[in-house]
Amino acid sequence: MSEKLNSYLNGVFAPYEGVKSATELKTDLLSDLQERYRELKAEGKDDETAFEMTIDSIGDIEQTVMEVANLSRSLERQVVTNFSASNLAKSDFAGVTAHKGQFKGSALHGSDFSGADLTGSSFASSDMRDANFDGANLTDCSLSSLDLSNASFNKSILVRTNYSKSGLIGAKFIDAKLTDVNLTMIDLRKTIFENCIFDGVEFKSSDLTGLCFDGQTFIGVKFDKAALNEVSFKGATLKNVSFPTSSWSKKYYRAIKTICFDGAMMDKLTYAALKGMEADLSKVTVR
Repeated sequence: MSEKLNSYLNGVFAPYEGVKSATELKTDLLSDLQERYRELKAEGKDDETAFEMTIDSIGDIEQTVMEVANLSRSLERQVVTNFSASNLAKSDFAGVTAHKGQFKGSALHGSDFSGADLTGSSFASSDMRDANFDGANLTDCSLSSLDLSNASFNKSILVRTNYSKSGLIGAKFIDAKLTDVNLTMIDLRKTIFENCIFDGVEFKSSDLTGLCFDGQTFIGVKFDKAALNEVSFKGATLKNVSFPTSSWSKKYYRAIKTICFDGAMMDKLTYAALKGMEADLSKVTVR
């Protein structure tokens, strides 16, 4: 009967031959089934009844095996990427998958990461000038304290991406959605943002002087301690946006008055906060 149990499992596991985790599961399962079969025989069950009850005891094993094998294959396909301290200027990484990749202290000037899945990767202390991240998935990536001059982030996936203290002169963010992104303590005066959605973004202590955010969307964004002189939000949508109020100097209030909100739409709370700082809201729509 042991051969019959083994034959049964061979049929179940046949599509996953060579998958290590499936092979290990098969070995463990065969041992368990043999033990269960012996117990049923000891209870007085005949061979066929004991076999059927043994098989029934493991439920929908085919579904379980498929899930285990698929997970194993997925993990086996993931490459552990470590390119730290490497000279990789102008390298082609377009379309690669490198979860939690390590690119620390590397020369990556002008490298192409377009369309790559770089989830959880770190680029600490690397030279990222002129790098192309168009369409790349940068979820949970660390891009802090880097030179990202003239880097491109058009249509990039930016979720919890950390850019704090980085140089973004000439960097372009076009048609991108930034979700819970950290843009604190950065000189953004020469950074380009076009047709972007900012959701939960932090601009704390950054210099946004003269930036154009016309027609863009801001949800739950914080501008604490940010320099906002001559910023334009023409036709923009602002919801639950935080502009610091009582603790700031007259100089800060004067800066708020230089912001252009013509044609913007905002919620009542954002409107009230800005009204209290005497911003020009004469051409704003409140919704």
